[in-house]
Amino acid sequence: MEQEYARGHAEDERTSGSEARERADRRDRAVRAAVAQGLLGPEAAVVGLLDVTGIRESAAALRAAFDAVTAPGTPVLHAFAVKATPLVPVVRLLHEAGIGAEVASPGELALARAAGVPPARTVLDSPAKTPAELREALALGIAVNADNPQELDRLDALVHSAPTRSPLGVRVNPQIGGGTIGATSTATRTSKFGVALRDEGARAWVVRAYAARPWLTRLHAHTGSQGIPLPLLARGVAEVYALAEEINAAVGLRQVDTIDIGGGLPVNVATEETAPTYAGYARLLAAEVPGLFDGRYGLVTEFGRSLMAKQGTVVARVEYTKTAGGRRIAVTHAGVQVAARTVYMPGAWPLRIAAYDAAGRPKTGPETVQDVAGPACFSGDLLAEGRALPPLEQGDYAAALDTGAYYFAHHYAYNSLARPGIYGFAPDGTGGVAFAAVREPQTIAEVVTESGGAHASALTTLRAPESR
Repeated sequence: MEQEYARGHAEDERTSGSEARERADRRDRAVRAAVAQGLLGPEAAVVGLLDVTGIRESAAALRAAFDAVTAPGTPVLHAFAVKATPLVPVVRLLHEAGIGAEVASPGELALARAAGVPPARTVLDSPAKTPAELREALALGIAVNADNPQELDRLDALVHSAPTRSPLGVRVNPQIGGGTIGATSTATRTSKFGVALRDEGARAWVVRAYAARPWLTRLHAHTGSQGIPLPLLARGVAEVYALAEEINAAVGLRQVDTIDIGGGLPVNVATEETAPTYAGYARLLAAEVPGLFDGRYGLVTEFGRSLMAKQGTVVARVEYTKTAGGRRIAVTHAGVQVAARTVYMPGAWPLRIAAYDAAGRPKTGPETVQDVAGPACFSGDLLAEGRALPPLEQGDYAAALDTGAYYFAHHYAYNSLARPGIYGFAPDGTGGVAFAAVREPQTIAEVVTESGGAHASALTTLRAPESR
């Protein structure tokens, strides 16, 4: 088994290196084409670019990885975590590539439905589902994972009041520890998600809850995300599998028929290569939890970042360059409004930066230590600090790489900065690059509207009653 795992790992590395070179070449051609076609320039100083070829390849790699380790005929649903890239065209593209949707809010459910994802391929997870959200999900037949005993009480009432086709389960927290980023560690002792299995009496309560409710047929756990090592992810899956076996033994039949292992595969942000890979993770799980793949259990996954991060790039024009304290600073149009996590927690969420010249061609030459700053009015608005890059000059472009997940989702309207346009790209068949608008750039008029422009006099009309 160890030799087979090592051979697979070596093959993953060879494949990843080749894919990385192809991905970087596609990106370089897309940046140059974006400048040539006017998507980037003085009047469009920041854009997001999505590699359609890369997205399709990522989805295919996920499906192939788990197909290789699951028994023939095993029901498998890969549900994209919509929170990672909440864009309807992205969800539609993934749906057509065989990927469903994992949603965590009414807004995300609406996006999935707008993208054409059917209810049977949709999973609702959230720690704060309202009665209305639960009713809608059950009416549509969407899978629901209850987060806590109080939510299970709500499901009791809803299930007894009206029949539903929804597969229903409970989310548990195996409490096995966190990774290097506390904010994305979901299996810690005090994580807010799921039923904390190691709390006194909790595990026994879960077993009793299933025994009393034959309609509970799924079990869900999500151990974490970026910063979580693979052995810890595998241990979380092993814990939920063991609990499913315990429940089924207690009730005397295979009541739990599907295990939702969540997502959480971390992304390598240090280099172009994809590491770890889906194939490597699937092989690790098959070695550590073989019973999960022998055909007795259906499988659900909820990957997000790992599907999309490497497929997106934020590109910003360098408006000015200057020096301070002897160090160069390139002032660009991408900062905290598109990269809030990186700006506020640069140690946990670093970004690779690529330099392009005014024509969108990769810059070469001796590297210079410099800061890549954003447009917001506070000193910490930096995409990168003290980074060695070819010198960026006024009119050049700085590209924040590996930003296809979360960076397009978490727009932060500091200084009322507008959301940038997002464009997908693919080869046009004649040696060039074709673009499609995924999200139009926000206009200044839309910024005003979103900021209460229609209610400009609302507060001036409120007056305290005059005393008599």
